[in-house]
Amino acid sequence: MESKFFRKPAGAYTNQTAEPGTFKEFDATELYCPMCKRAVPVRKHLLIVLPEGDKYEYRCVFCSQSVGTKMDKKPIMIIS
Repeated sequence: MESKFFRKPAGAYTNQTAEPGTFKEFDATELYCPMCKRAVPVRKHLLIVLPEGDKYEYRCVFCSQSVGTKMDKKPIMIIS
């Protein structure tokens, strides 16, 4: 019997199986900043363009501390 004080989250009652590959790519909007000691909004800066993809760095909007990186893979083009 379920208590009225301890309820399951709304999504716990439905079968929420996602298809593999639903999310192909995503960008961070907030990350933890060790200088500010909290989760902060971030800006994405292009670091370098490589043959295998572009490398980006996430920086804190308040102190500009680097808080993470991301590699965007370029699709392989086959010319025949």
